[in-house]
Amino acid sequence: MTSQRRIRLFLDSNVLTGGIVSPWGLDKATLSLCAAKVCRLVLAEVVRDEVEENLLLHADRLPSLDADQLIEDYRRLIKLTNPELVPYPDKDLVRSSRHLIRHEADVPVLLSAMASKPDWLLTHNTKHFTKTVAQRTSLRIATPAEFFRALSALFR
Repeated sequence: MTSQRRIRLFLDSNVLTGGIVSPWGLDKATLSLCAAKVCRLVLAEVVRDEVEENLLLHADRLPSLDADQLIEDYRRLIKLTNPELVPYPDKDLVRSSRHLIRHEADVPVLLSAMASKPDWLLTHNTKHFTKTVAQRTSLRIATPAEFFRALSALFR
């Protein structure tokens, strides 16, 4: 029996948050692949912190029991996926890499992805994580829908 390496998925905060708060959809399906250990979640500390902030904002708008459940679901997800953690990039590197992507807040996310060399960077932010950015950084950037289409092509 041959052992195959798991596909490593670097998730932007919008995919991770969407997968946690949505009852269904491709974001949740992506997280399910990671929880089932079909794919490996690559989690940047900068993304983790963004997700935690987003979840607290979502939780503030929910009844307290739902808010507690949301935070508990997130903690369970992290435990289940046992993510590969990527530390914050160096501040000087962030400053000197500003030219790589249009939106300044995305620089640490992009640098974390570059450092971890994932198979895929999944995001809904195609306005900033463009084909040009993908070429500049040699990252395979896609939306969850594009990722699932590519994955399904493997089984044809």
